Amino acid sequence: MLARFTAPLARGCMYFAVAGLVGIVGVVAIQVFGRYVLNDTPVWAESAALVLVLYVTLLGAAVGVRDAGHIGMESLLVLVPERIRNRLELLIHALVAAFGAIMAWNGAILAASVAPYKIPTLGISEAFNQAPLVVSGVLIVLFSIEHFIALLRGEEVVPAWH
Repeated sequence: MLARFTAPLARGCMYFAVAGLVGIVGVVAIQVFGRYVLNDTPVWAESAALVLVLYVTLLGAAVGVRDAGHIGMESLLVLVPERIRNRLELLIHALVAAFGAIMAWNGAILAASVAPYKIPTLGISEAFNQAPLVVSGVLIVLFSIEHFIALLRGEEVVPAWH
């Protein structure tokens, strides 16, 4: 039941991230054109590209947690017996969920602390830079819970792109 909600959510995040990548390419192209052709770089281009990079990276990382796009800790699990492997996988997902919760919590604190300040070249709140930390952290917790439940049921989480 959870997968009916999380799979479309993960797909939506990836569509947003792909659109963000296209946006980064466009903004950088405008910046290069302005700098080398017009000899007048748009002041907003660098800041906009940095904001887009934050959103693309953090949303992509959250989807990577759901779709098992990370290889780090699970690489060595193939070497341990099955009953130990399941316990270790539960531990890994619990640790990943804890990381996501800490990321979301501290991202919210950071966003609140910088909210009164504006990104000068964009005219938007600095909290906009920290928002993807919060969103990604919450998604990481949600996706880790999904994996945790699937492991307890003896099921696998089907990647959002299948």
